[in-house]
Amino acid sequence: MSQSQDSHSVGLLILPHASLSHYGQIAELLLHTNRVFEHPKYRLQAMSVGGNCVLGKVINYLDSERVDTLFVIGDLIASNETDTMLERWLVQQTKMGVNMLAIGTGILPLANAGLLNGKRSCCHWSVIEKLRHTFPKVLWTHQLFEQEMQLMTCAGGASTTDLMLAWLSQQQDLDMAAHLSEWFLVERMRPKDTQQRIPLKARIGTSQPKLIEAVTLMETNIEEPLSPDDLAYHVGLSRRHLERLFKKHLDNVPSRFYLQLRLDQARQMLRDTDRSIVEVGMACGFSSASHFSTTYRTHFNLTPRQERGRATHVELAPSWNHSVVIQRRLD
Repeated sequence: MSQSQDSHSVGLLILPHASLSHYGQIAELLLHTNRVFEHPKYRLQAMSVGGNCVLGKVINYLDSERVDTLFVIGDLIASNETDTMLERWLVQQTKMGVNMLAIGTGILPLANAGLLNGKRSCCHWSVIEKLRHTFPKVLWTHQLFEQEMQLMTCAGGASTTDLMLAWLSQQQDLDMAAHLSEWFLVERMRPKDTQQRIPLKARIGTSQPKLIEAVTLMETNIEEPLSPDDLAYHVGLSRRHLERLFKKHLDNVPSRFYLQLRLDQARQMLRDTDRSIVEVGMACGFSSASHFSTTYRTHFNLTPRQERGRATHVELAPSWNHSVVIQRRLD
């Protein structure tokens, strides 16, 4: 089939038990981009294993056309079922230069095929420890998405949109990604280094109610931090006993863990709000702007002002030089 020089063919490989939500997020963003350009910039080809998926009957991946980019779409969590034929095909596609984006458990056939070995890859927080054991050669992270050369991975869920906006900003420019973000009412484009929020109970289980209570107190007292003695008093433990719990189950001391929570909250506020840096520092329990700036720089290796500038660059797009063209096309 002939294709224009400007078109980009995209394969949507829908794995068994894949999330329809993941497919929908990807397809909607690409189809809307086509509407903005007023021509099929992205040619979509849905495919599946065996010809059947959540969409019904679609073409078997073995019978599909060659594509420029392949999305391997899975669920948030699923069992790791091997498929040697699929894994061989994915290796072949990679050798032919096909770019791959794995969504949710779409990472599993790539991991089974060895395509993630030595690469930073991410997955949903609920399965990361299991995958670290199963695939020790993969550099698993808790980030929303990762990129390594021609390969991108994301944890699934809402992070599918984050990955898509990042990919489209590389394909087109920040103007287009920012327009898509506004059109689909996405509050902001989260950068890839945003960490997944992992529930504490998922990390340590339910057998440590005092520890969970202490962390909950920290989270609800960010602006006016409790002292270590007050924290221990409120949970009914000695300070030394509480320190032992933190060290054993979180490999940290209460004061350092508390500071991490406050700094994470500050980073989120710098990225998500227009509150001044002084206001953010005070809201996160820092008594002076200089103390806040010094502590932030020591922890994140950049100042609060640099963080705010970076967030503005990612979210607002630098020039909007063809935003008028976009609006006219939509009109």
